[in-house]
Amino acid sequence: MSTEVRIPSIGFSTQEATLAEWMVADGATVEKGAPLYALELDKSTQEIESPASGTLRIKVEAGEVCEIGSLIAEIV
Repeated sequence: MSTEVRIPSIGFSTQEATLAEWMVADGATVEKGAPLYALELDKSTQEIESPASGTLRIKVEAGEVCEIGSLIAEIV
């Protein structure tokens, strides 16, 4: 069973965010609660934790602008 990694809702009016960087490489093992990626918003950068443990499969590269709720990776 895999866990989808989606861009979380950050603020009431935020519609999109830039995926600033991945803290873990594609294919690497991640632990639930560990820093997974950073989102760049209008006025700040926020680190997002892994929602599950497993192997990361990245679907969106760092630097891309993503809509809130977009699928950016899976953890299998």
